[in-house]
Amino acid sequence: MNPCLPPTVSGRYLSFSEREDIAIWNAQKIGVREIARRLKRSPSTISRELFRNASTREYPPVYKASTAQWHAERRARRPKVAKLVTNPELRRYVQERLSGQVKSPKGRAVGPRGSEWKGRNKPHRADRRWLVVDFPDDESMRISHETIYQALYIQGRGALKRELVACLRTGRALRVPKARSRQTAWGHVTPEVLISERPAEADDRAVPGHWEGDLIIGLERSAIGTLVERTTRFTMLIHLPREEGYHHKHTPKHGPALAGYGAVTMKEALAAQMSTLPEQFRRSLTWDRGKELSQHAAFKVETGIPVYFADPHSPWQRGTNENTNGLLRQYFPKGTDLSRWNAEEISAVATMLNSRPRKTLGWKTPAEAFNEHLMSRR
Repeated sequence: MNPCLPPTVSGRYLSFSEREDIAIWNAQKIGVREIARRLKRSPSTISRELFRNASTREYPPVYKASTAQWHAERRARRPKVAKLVTNPELRRYVQERLSGQVKSPKGRAVGPRGSEWKGRNKPHRADRRWLVVDFPDDESMRISHETIYQALYIQGRGALKRELVACLRTGRALRVPKARSRQTAWGHVTPEVLISERPAEADDRAVPGHWEGDLIIGLERSAIGTLVERTTRFTMLIHLPREEGYHHKHTPKHGPALAGYGAVTMKEALAAQMSTLPEQFRRSLTWDRGKELSQHAAFKVETGIPVYFADPHSPWQRGTNENTNGLLRQYFPKGTDLSRWNAEEISAVATMLNSRPRKTLGWKTPAEAFNEHLMSRR
C-alpha cells in the first residue's frame, strides 16, 4: 500500500503540477471553466478540487498546491475503515431500518411472514423498511446508499450482516445489471388516448388531480394496483385478490381472468377506489400499456376520469409512479406472493408511504400536501 500519490499519476487524478497551475490561475482570478479548458479537464473536476482541497485553517479558504496534494494523499490511503464499523450507533440504526417490520397506524406489526434468506440470489424475502434520516442535528448520523451497498456486497468490509442483502429492494445477492424486458403495445391504445393528448396542466404538476397508475406483479400472477397523484405524490394501493376458482397453472387457458387483475375486475376495483376522491382530484389517469386497463372506455363512462397511455418503452413519462413502485418493492419484494397481503395491510403500507417526508415537497409528507390542497378548495 502506497500512502502517497506520485508527482505523475494516471489521467484519472490531478497531478501535483496541475494543482500548482490551478493555484496560480485561481489566485489570478481566472474562472473555473477557463482553468478546465487550459488543463483539458472537466469544469466539475476543477470546481470540486477548489472546494474540497482548499486550506481550512484560513478564512476565507485559500487554495494551495501543497495543501491540496496533502488532502489528496490522505484520501488516497487504502484500505479505509468503513464508517459503519467506527460508528456503532449508525450501524445499529441501519440494520434496524433494513430489517424492520411494517406497522399499522396503531403500531401493530402487519403483513405476512417471509421465508429465511439462504444466501442465494433473489430470495423470497421478508418485509422491509426504508431508510430515513431521524437525526437532523447529528452530523455523524449520515450515510450514503453506496456505503451501505459496499458494507453488504464487499467481503471484508465487516460492517453489516450478509443476510441483510435480502432487505434491499431488489434483493440481489450480486451487483449485476439486469436487462429490461420489452413490452408489446396493445390494440386498446388508440391515438386519442396517447399521453400526447393529456392536458398540458398535468405536465407542470401545478394542478392536483392528475394520477399515474400501474401494477406491481408478484409470484403466481398476484398483483397490487398502485395510484400516485403527480402534484402531492399521494399514494393509493388497490387490493386485487384472486377470484374464486383460480389455480396456478391449472386455470383454463381461454377461461375467465381469475388472477385478480383481469380487464373487468381491474376496471371495477379502480373505479371503486377513485370514486372516493373529491371531484377536483379526479382530472386524469395515466397508465402504462398493460392490457389490464383495456376497459378504459367503460372506466371513463363510470367515473368521468379520462385515461391516457404512455408511449412504448418510455417509463420516464410516468416517472412518479415508477419511483413509487420502487419504494413499494421494499414492502412487496419481487419473487413473493402478493396475495398474502389483505386490504387492511395494504392500506397500512400506503399510510406509511404517505407519512414519509419528501424533499420535492419541501420535506412535507404526501398526506400533508394532499390535505393542504384539499382544504384550500373548500
